[in-house]
Amino acid sequence: MLSVVHAAALKGIDAIPIDIEVDVLSGLPKYTVVGLTDKSIQESRERLTAALSNLGFNPPRRKTIVSLAPASLKKEGSLYDLPIALGFLCASQQLKINPQALENTWFIGELGLDGAMRPIAGVLPIVLSAIKHHVKEIFIPYANRDEAAPLSQKINIYPVKSFADVIGYLNNGQQKTLKPLIFSPIASRWEEPEIDLADIKGQEHAKRALMIAAAGQHNILMVGPPGTGKTLLARALAGILPPLTQEESFMVTSLYSIAGELPAGESLIKQRPFRHPHYGASAVAMIGGGAIPKPGEVSLAHTGVLFLDELPEFPRSVLDQLRQPLEDGTVVVARAAQTIKYPAKSMLVGAMNPCPCGFIGSTKRDCRCAPGDIIRYQRRVSGPLLDRFDLHVAVTDISLNDILDPAARTSTTSQTVAKQINHIRNRQQERQNKPNAYLNNKEIKEYCAIDQISRRLLTQASEKFHLSARGVHRLLKVALTIADFAGEEKIHPAHIAEALQYREQLQQYLPDFV
Repeated sequence: MLSVVHAAALKGIDAIPIDIEVDVLSGLPKYTVVGLTDKSIQESRERLTAALSNLGFNPPRRKTIVSLAPASLKKEGSLYDLPIALGFLCASQQLKINPQALENTWFIGELGLDGAMRPIAGVLPIVLSAIKHHVKEIFIPYANRDEAAPLSQKINIYPVKSFADVIGYLNNGQQKTLKPLIFSPIASRWEEPEIDLADIKGQEHAKRALMIAAAGQHNILMVGPPGTGKTLLARALAGILPPLTQEESFMVTSLYSIAGELPAGESLIKQRPFRHPHYGASAVAMIGGGAIPKPGEVSLAHTGVLFLDELPEFPRSVLDQLRQPLEDGTVVVARAAQTIKYPAKSMLVGAMNPCPCGFIGSTKRDCRCAPGDIIRYQRRVSGPLLDRFDLHVAVTDISLNDILDPAARTSTTSQTVAKQINHIRNRQQERQNKPNAYLNNKEIKEYCAIDQISRRLLTQASEKFHLSARGVHRLLKVALTIADFAGEEKIHPAHIAEALQYREQLQQYLPDFV
């Protein structure tokens, strides 16, 4: 007897409806799974056999065919154990359920050998897809209940601890005990940051650059000797970013769920992510992909910060692969069976020393690097990647008096700055429906109009700094963010002049003969 159970397959950040067809035929015992499946799905037979035996049912002993349709879509993972087991019990007539009872219902989950439900990755995007396709009910593992709870107002979500709970519910035996999740709204609130801007001594110029970067979601590069606070400044950036919108929260949480990095018991992520990968990270870890494609660091930092400390120490091949995601805001992972797209609109924050020893330009120690070593070190970061940093900031040494002076704490706290930046982001959203950093050429022409004085200033700067067309556009977008800070509707010469201060800083550290 043929039975059909509904589930979903993950494809990037989305979930596609899947029909799982199971038929038990006469013939020699054989268990066959078709539909472009991976090894973990092929192994479902062993988990199915043990789970059914331990629950008192007969495992597959006749010719059993399991088809996951559409067959052209690649399917991966163990989330199909529950619907396959349910389909087999119906097809073998060990469980007599009206087929209509299975309509508009999705089942996902991995089975333990004792029939217990084990947690899976990607529950949130699957539930979002179920809502999109007007599904009435969805059964998920009990351990994933917190992840799905914020969506329980839009769909009946049943968290189950074992396969026996599902069987009992469908047989009308546990209608009273198995209840859907109850919706509980999660309030967004400002959290005390790990590093407060007010606690960082000195570096007012760098702090100002961080605020501009946060307000417009611009990429920023900090250059300076070791120990000047570059890492501290980058970590403080996380505390001044506005909270995630609901749509952004669903997107970020889905990415972490798919990657298997959502902490146990965690519901929606409300704070913008801050990712700090080591410079030994591979291209797959940074960009995404792998045998079973997963989002990389640049996608896990979506809407937040991707901080690359010791930038020249990263392999150049890895850094250059960041260029396309930074420009387009997406990562495309191409495989023979499928092409997957992940969002990657993250702020890139880089930090680097100006030379191998780090002390060229320092007022505290002398540089011992040869001119050729300095040039080779700086060239580890390609020109096209440097061009994608909207702001370049020189972070200088801090005096001992500033370090030891207890009154050196500035009055501008991260909470105060965060409110200001949130206001500016809302202004940009109302004006162009996106942060300034993501304006396209047509929008730059519309929103970044400048007068003749600003035009002359920009022309002189372009000749001096040898700005590319991309560099000019990025400078205009930074100037627009500075105008937003000042509460101005248009870009003025003073805004262009300040934006020019955040251009290429590495040149000042090169030997004179270069």
